[in-house]
Amino acid sequence: MPRQRATAASLTSVPGRFVIVTGLSGAGKSQAIHALEDLGYFCVDNLPTALIPTLGFLATRAGSDLEKVAIVVDVREGSFLADFPKLFRKLKRSRLSPVLVFLEARESVLVRRFSETRRPHPLALNRPVREGIREETRRMRPIRAMADEIVDTSTLTVHDLRAVFRGLASGAKVARPLQITLVSFGFKHGLPPEADLVFDVRFLPNPHFVPRLRPLTGRDDAVVRFMETRGATGEAVGRFGALLQYLVPQYAAEGKTYLTVAIGCTGGRHRSVYVAEAIRSVLEALPDVGVHVRHRDIAGADE
Repeated sequence: MPRQRATAASLTSVPGRFVIVTGLSGAGKSQAIHALEDLGYFCVDNLPTALIPTLGFLATRAGSDLEKVAIVVDVREGSFLADFPKLFRKLKRSRLSPVLVFLEARESVLVRRFSETRRPHPLALNRPVREGIREETRRMRPIRAMADEIVDTSTLTVHDLRAVFRGLASGAKVARPLQITLVSFGFKHGLPPEADLVFDVRFLPNPHFVPRLRPLTGRDDAVVRFMETRGATGEAVGRFGALLQYLVPQYAAEGKTYLTVAIGCTGGRHRSVYVAEAIRSVLEALPDVGVHVRHRDIAGADE
């Protein structure tokens, strides 16, 4: 079976009746198994590695009711890292023809997800989560290299993930646009670690120094009018927009599925917020992209 890579144009193109889902902890394996259950798969979570061939035999036995099977296996099972590669290569040579799907996400996203759930990482029970993520990423590389599908879930919603596995079940190509996140921020609060591109707009006129505008934000009409009447603002937005109009298709052509553009001013309340909202309208006019805006420091201290 030819190996498939998740791209912006096509996430899945291989029909699977015996699907093995693995990947990094926090990347969405639980949501994936729920999606496969909804699609009619018989699903087993955290199946011991040694039992995978047994379940495969039952699935291929004549008269079996197990027409479609999906399992989740990962580092929670002690022998997984050592035993799975050899076992999977053997299964690939059988008539079972399993499909291996590897789920991953950006490190910053995984850290946030563990923080939100307040659960320890399985490889770092008494250590910082980030250390466990990095160790797991390193140790999972050989298994990742064997995958038929690699899906980055950093920007996927539950509905997006369901669409991925619907395509896997049917063999249809699933189109997913490049997801662009515009993040406004204040430099005095630190750079967003997830940023792919950073634009510094501290050269623009600052509404903070206008007393009536100081308590407002870049989304308020009075601040918008202030920014729009300053000549440098329109030119800056136009140049930033033109650069992104050029870059976005290049990133999409290389198979990038997400892009985070950070726009910073001093405090993250006025100029960066305004510019992020202005660039949003430029990007939304592009074909095959999804645009999201997050104002990280809009509620922070004054500039």
